[in-house]
Amino acid sequence: MKIICIGRNYADHIKELNNEKPSDPVIFLKPDTAIVLKNQPFFIPDFSNDVHHEVEILVKIKKIGKHINRKFAHKYYDEIGLGIDFTARDLQQQLKEKGLPWEKAKAFDGSAVVGKFLPKTQFENIDAINFSLQKDGVLVQEGNTALQLYKIDEIIEYISKYFTLKIGDIIFTGTPSGVGRVSPNETLTGYIEDKEVFSVKIK
Repeated sequence: MKIICIGRNYADHIKELNNEKPSDPVIFLKPDTAIVLKNQPFFIPDFSNDVHHEVEILVKIKKIGKHINRKFAHKYYDEIGLGIDFTARDLQQQLKEKGLPWEKAKAFDGSAVVGKFLPKTQFENIDAINFSLQKDGVLVQEGNTALQLYKIDEIIEYISKYFTLKIGDIIFTGTPSGVGRVSPNETLTGYIEDKEVFSVKIK
């Protein structure tokens, strides 16, 4: 099982971090050790003073695929979820300035929250799903998959050119604007439409 993440997939988020709009999807990976265990808190790592939350729609792959045509991509997933890509922003900036990979800032142990998955059939349109993140009951991020630069089926097509997708693989499809620093004792709660799908305490 692997976690494949798409960066810079919402225009407003690109602007808030002063990044360039990509000509192709930006891909990075997280290991399975990145997943926060069920009912466990997220522990801020001691190597960062500026960890940010990034809420994202997730897709769980249900069958093996390689070089998947976009028109068939919908056959490779039945479930939609929500998660957090925790990012050590200070460390990421240092790595970017040196032209180095982001993994230490993005793929450290416990850097991924994976919430409850919902059947794809619950949604009228996969490309128009509302989602949001609250911090201690206050809305901090909200988005809609209609605003993605690269839609879910397009992402699957692109990823499968480079990586064989296997059963259980999870794709993080990018975060909207509103990312921000997390602090101890905060609680982050994620919603797809109006349904709560995860809640995680920060330690």
